[in-house]
Amino acid sequence: MDDTAYRQFFEQPTQTYHRRYEALRAIFFEQRSQKEVAQTFGFTYDSMRQLVRQFRQQCDNQDNSQTSQESPFFERLMSDAR
Repeated sequence: MDDTAYRQFFEQPTQTYHRRYEALRAIFFEQRSQKEVAQTFGFTYDSMRQLVRQFRQQCDNQDNSQTSQESPFFERLMSDAR
């Protein structure tokens, strides 16, 4: 079975939040450099640094808060609210 089209969904995301998610995942999970990831996902190096900073700040704020916050990457569907 040829999974090329399915792999491209993850390797070349087109939606903004999906691109951000995959880029941050590549940096933190795959431990790739910010410069490489920025180029791969179509970000400037400076905007990638900003995304990383914002993500770290959000995670730090979640750790210090007593309530759980929603993910910045995934919308909660109305059907999930039940």
